[in-house]
Amino acid sequence: MKKILLMGALLTMAYSGFSQKYKVIMKTDQGTIEAILYDKTPLHQKNFVKLANKKFYNGLLFHRVIQDFMIQGGDPDSRNAKPGAVLGGGDTGEKIPAEFRYEYYHKRGALAAARDGNPEKASSGCQFYIVQGRKYTAEQLKGMEQQNEKSMAEAHKRVYETEGGTPFLDGQYTVFGEVTKGMEVVDKIAAAKKDARDRPTEDQHIISVKVKKKFLGRFW
Repeated sequence: MKKILLMGALLTMAYSGFSQKYKVIMKTDQGTIEAILYDKTPLHQKNFVKLANKKFYNGLLFHRVIQDFMIQGGDPDSRNAKPGAVLGGGDTGEKIPAEFRYEYYHKRGALAAARDGNPEKASSGCQFYIVQGRKYTAEQLKGMEQQNEKSMAEAHKRVYETEGGTPFLDGQYTVFGEVTKGMEVVDKIAAAKKDARDRPTEDQHIISVKVKKKFLGRFW
């Protein structure tokens, strides 16, 4: 009975994200990425929806990519940026207060907000990243727990071992969504050739970002 209950709990956690209010469709040079935005991070959700509806992200770049880690985009300075230009410092001028939730963690496909080194860990007003990550062993995860003096949920550790992610970022950056389709596109972008600052030598464009809202069980 315990095994059945545990499996039910894990399935509930695995599929709970798909009931969220907003769906994101992001077209890139490498293909389309689909994601959902979590309802329990309302400030980040509202901000991303606002920017998407303004077509803010259309034409920007994934300006920083690191294989087995993540791809980062959303810098307004990346629009029409010249080859070799240093990117990553652009923003909207506002900060989004951190919305850390224990159930939202840096598994493979997590959509999270970038930030600078502010002590409140408030997020950038526009920059985001998608976790590609890698798999970790039980011993590695145990070492992180000891180093941080903080335990991980067993379900989270199981995902980090079997699917991968970036567990060392948990509690440091706000996770506000997750990819539901198109991780092969994320993998292609992460594998792009890049310069010493991790900017792809061939621009990786965010062609468009559209947000659909769920209405009567369907996205419109």
